[in-house]
Amino acid sequence: MARYTGPTTRINRRFGMSIFPPSKAQDRKPHPPGQHGPRLRRKVTDYSMGLNEKQKLRYLYGLTEKQFRRTFDRAKSTRGVTGEIFLCLLETRLDAVIYNIGFAKTRRQARQFVAHGHIKVNGVKVDIPSYQVSAGDVVEVRESTSSRQLATRSLEDTRIRTVPLWITRNDDALKATINRLPTGDDIEPGVNVQLIVEFYSR
Repeated sequence: MARYTGPTTRINRRFGMSIFPPSKAQDRKPHPPGQHGPRLRRKVTDYSMGLNEKQKLRYLYGLTEKQFRRTFDRAKSTRGVTGEIFLCLLETRLDAVIYNIGFAKTRRQARQFVAHGHIKVNGVKVDIPSYQVSAGDVVEVRESTSSRQLATRSLEDTRIRTVPLWITRNDDALKATINRLPTGDDIEPGVNVQLIVEFYSR
């Protein structure tokens, strides 16, 4: 399976950020995991910095190494700034779009929401989380009662989350339009993407 199913708080503590939804355990133990976490002093190298940034982003979007590398290779072969194109490809995956719209509370839930067939793109059911949306696409929740109840409940829980400027959401219709593709200024993953580019360019 593509998604990580291990202990999430451990990953948050390892990287010092909320890659997965935070828990009270993370507040009690803000240091890295492990027996020597509070006093561990590892030598920081350029390689380890790049590896950490890569792992942060990979866990954030819930991809396997193979999927992540394939997306990076696609970005690298596209004309433009590799880092920005890479982030754009990750953000325009259908599961990431569903999360950004607010139809799901977490990225994990968004992946499941798509995989279970609750979403249509341009009027056609799409159940592939890695599906790449394009500018002008209309993403909507299917008409079934269960699909709309799930989406409505998630919207109520994600009201405080701001919808990205490149997406317009229609709450009443449970529908959203992709106005344009996101740029580097629209995406703030909390990760140094340039280090990832340098890591894969070794």
